Amino acid sequence: MRRLAVLLVLPLVLTAGCAATDTGPADAPPSPARDAEAFDQRAAQVAEAWRPGPDWRTAYVPLEGPTLLTGDPGFTPDTEAAFRAGWYRAQVAIPPTRVGGEIRFPDGRLTLPLISAAEAYRQLDTGDPLPCPGRPKQPGRPTPGGPTVEPGPDGWVTSSTRTACLPLTVTAVTFDTVPVRTSRGVAQVPAWLFTIEELTARVARLAVAPTAVTRVPEPTAPARPLPDGLVAAQDLAAVDDTRLTVRLGVGACDTGITPLVWERPDVVVVGGRVTRATGECIALLKLEPVTVTLATPLGARPVLDVHTGAPLSIASR
Repeated sequence: MRRLAVLLVLPLVLTAGCAATDTGPADAPPSPARDAEAFDQRAAQVAEAWRPGPDWRTAYVPLEGPTLLTGDPGFTPDTEAAFRAGWYRAQVAIPPTRVGGEIRFPDGRLTLPLISAAEAYRQLDTGDPLPCPGRPKQPGRPTPGGPTVEPGPDGWVTSSTRTACLPLTVTAVTFDTVPVRTSRGVAQVPAWLFTIEELTARVARLAVAPTAVTRVPEPTAPARPLPDGLVAAQDLAAVDDTRLTVRLGVGACDTGITPLVWERPDVVVVGGRVTRATGECIALLKLEPVTVTLATPLGARPVLDVHTGAPLSIASR
């Protein structure tokens, strides 16, 4: 499976100032009105350049990853690490039989080839956990070759009370559909749902065969750099009717982080503005979640990044 990891920072180099992608006079005073005008001009250019082709409205173009959670999983640090690393073990038979199914879009239906539960599980399970020195291989049991002192005032109290270094345990698998954001709006997509002993929500692996998935089209951004003071959107954290939670890529010392949105009936463009720091600052790209409110519900409109012009997908969960 594709590993699910949230990018927190991207270390670069020590630099004077924190502008990583923008250009412009470093000593120019901040001006929210100027930045908003520059954003609107850039967003209009991005929207005009957006021409995705007929597949965008006729094929299956998912805007989420193939592995989803069906609710709040009740993660602990250990179970979240196992989920994001793709560590699983099956305690039930995983059927190799393929089934038929179709995707239900708001504007129609599409029948596509699907994969079996066994194939979905092979995509989901990426291997065994890494060694955890001093951690038990099973809950409540010491690691062979590790501490031999019994728990107590002079023993390995911390190790014995921590969760073992184990993969997630699959106890059942069923076939159903799950809501997935696509280029044609939120669709009901066939998926294999794995019940996990250690989690309070099931893990869904989308069942559409990889050969039937149409990739997101390449972006067509304006040639000129993003104006200084503006920052790009990296992905969508959540979509809820008229509310979008967007993660902006900002510098470590940026302040005044403000989301910006431009919309028309067929497309939405998002980004943000920041106040750059003066003096020395380590260059770290941080993902800062912000929320914008649209004038009308998003529906099937694509959300484009003001920097690259690329359609944004929902961040891996």
